[in-house]
Amino acid sequence: MRSYHRSDRVRAAEAPLLAALPDGTLMRRAAYGLARVVATELAARTGAVAGRRVSLLVGSGDNGGDALWAGVFLRRRGVAVTALLLDPDRAHPAGLAALRAAGGRVRTATAGNLGDPDLVLDGIVGISGRGALRPAAAAIVDEITAPIVAVDTPSGVDPDTGAVDGPAVTATVTVAFGALKPVHALAAARCGRIELVDIGLDLRESDLVAAEPAEIGAIWPTPGPDDDKYSQGVVGVVAGSATYPGAGVLCTGAAVAATSGMVRYAGTAAAEVLARHPEVVAATSFAAAGRAQAWVVGPGGGTDPAAARTLAAVLATDLPVLVDADGLSLLARDPSPVRGRSAPTLLTPHAGEFARLTGRAPGPDRLAAVRQLAADWGVHVLLKGRATLIARPDGHVFVNDAGGSWASTAGAGDLLAGIVGALMSSGMPVDLAAAAGARAHTLAANLAAHDGDAAAPVSASAILAQLRAAVRALRAHGS
Repeated sequence: MRSYHRSDRVRAAEAPLLAALPDGTLMRRAAYGLARVVATELAARTGAVAGRRVSLLVGSGDNGGDALWAGVFLRRRGVAVTALLLDPDRAHPAGLAALRAAGGRVRTATAGNLGDPDLVLDGIVGISGRGALRPAAAAIVDEITAPIVAVDTPSGVDPDTGAVDGPAVTATVTVAFGALKPVHALAAARCGRIELVDIGLDLRESDLVAAEPAEIGAIWPTPGPDDDKYSQGVVGVVAGSATYPGAGVLCTGAAVAATSGMVRYAGTAAAEVLARHPEVVAATSFAAAGRAQAWVVGPGGGTDPAAARTLAAVLATDLPVLVDADGLSLLARDPSPVRGRSAPTLLTPHAGEFARLTGRAPGPDRLAAVRQLAADWGVHVLLKGRATLIARPDGHVFVNDAGGSWASTAGAGDLLAGIVGALMSSGMPVDLAAAAGARAHTLAANLAAHDGDAAAPVSASAILAQLRAAVRALRAHGS
């Protein structure tokens, strides 16, 4: 698993190294790795390192010192380095002296004196910084047209929440020191490509992790020599209605594509589902549907009293249940069917549904918000977004960065519910099923968008058509 560590835990892990190593050793270790990434980026973009121009935006903290020392190492490779000091009286003294001794230029940072660099290092603030860029720094950043390499985290982006409440850096590359921080997953679009430099930190297990593609591929259920359609998992889908039959078609289709087990459908869109997916065993009601190992309920099912009774009946079982869409709207009115439920329960809201469930929007700290809902209700929660968060009641969270927003299309949530429900029916733990399903879902969306010479908008049907290819790609990583 890829772990993300809060800034206070990173600083605590740095403390014994800072005490044990000679003064400045840890900073130079980080800066050397930073300079190596910058040199590689220069070579890739311009064809050379020597003779190229790099500007350093230097704040008053340790990130400014990291940038200055990286400038020293770049000067030794023939790079023309100019340090722009945002607070000259508080710039890192040793780093500044070393850069001057190496032949680097030093200026006070003002709008208009950036020059024409091939690349810019963002060393304005570090993991202790909070809030937007100050006006002087924001004016300089606004002038930059060259690629930006952020030092540890992009300045102006909260390192623990990824929140942005004003001017901030959008980096091409972010070089993280010692550990990935939550910002690298929660605000990946601000970070660009992320490079991790090992500086020797000893960090305990994190409660925010991302599953690697190989790990997901390795656990994706496939038929064993003694398996049959029942032993691989039977998922029941209560979705769709006369008003929204497509929700039933999409949710059921995704469940069919996700695993090799069996899919039961219960609802008034049975005819439409069977017309598209004849392998499904369909019934017109939950009571007549037969046995399953997990249930998905809610997509397109309506919010009338009949739908509420069906939701309550599904949640009264002792089976894992995923509640989505209209099911969440019903729980927002009356959460009693899910509160205190002993069997695993997964709620899959987007931001608007989350607000209906809790009475408040997720806000800038989505991580804290999803943990709070999971703990308060005693359920698992999958909060949708470019960075999808899957929280357990104990506070452990999986994060899945989609790498884009191609899945932001009508019906995509119905697909996700079907995928995750099928994985839950196979016996996979709920949080792993949600994490694996989210990764396959976003990969299928990316494959659909790039199914041609150039990326193009996609529909839910196009994503569904790529789901098996996405699973195949994940399994290839895991083999």
